[in-house]
Amino acid sequence: MAPLTALTADQARSRLHELIVIDVRTPGEHASGHLPGAHNIPLDHLDAALPALKAAADRGDLLIVCASGARSARACRRLADQGVTAATLTGGTTAWIQRGHDTHRPAGTRTPWAMDRQVRLTAGSVVLAGLIAGQRWNAARRLSAGVAGGLVLSALTNTCGMAAILARLPHNRPRTTDLEATLAALAG
Repeated sequence: MAPLTALTADQARSRLHELIVIDVRTPGEHASGHLPGAHNIPLDHLDAALPALKAAADRGDLLIVCASGARSARACRRLADQGVTAATLTGGTTAWIQRGHDTHRPAGTRTPWAMDRQVRLTAGSVVLAGLIAGQRWNAARRLSAGVAGGLVLSALTNTCGMAAILARLPHNRPRTTDLEATLAALAG
C-alpha cells in the first residue's frame, strides 16, 4: 500500500470502494451525515481504538474524516506517531458535501446539531449573558471578554476548546456498544 497523506473529495470518492473511512467527529455530527461506509470513532477515543485501527490499516488504506479537515489531520498525526499511515480528507465532510457527493444518515435517528452550530449557540449565549449581567455587575463583562478571547485563539490555532468541552456532553457521546461494535468490525 502506498502511503497516503491527503485526498481531495473527488479523489476520495473515486477510491471510496478501497478505503476504510474513519469519521473522528462526535456521534451527533456523524449522525447528521457521513461518507458512505464511514466508521465513527470520535477523536477522543482514538487512542483506545489504536489496535483496531492498526489491524484495519493492515487490510487497506485508512481515510480519516472530520467536518473541516482539522481534527482528521490531528488524528493522522497521532496515528503516524504510532506507525499507522492514514490520509485526511482535505476540507472534510464540508468539502465532500459541497462537491455534491452522497452522504448517509442512520435511519430513524434524531440528528443532533453539528458541533460548529453547538459552539455558536453556546458562545453567543454566554456572551449575551455576560453583557446582560454586565448591566448590573461590571465584572460579568469579563465573561463576554473571555469567550471573545477564546474565539480569537480558536481561529488562530485552528482548535476549539469549547467544542472539546461540548463533545463530552451526553448527546455527543457514543453509546458504549456502538464504539465496541465499530472496533470489533475494524479489528476483524
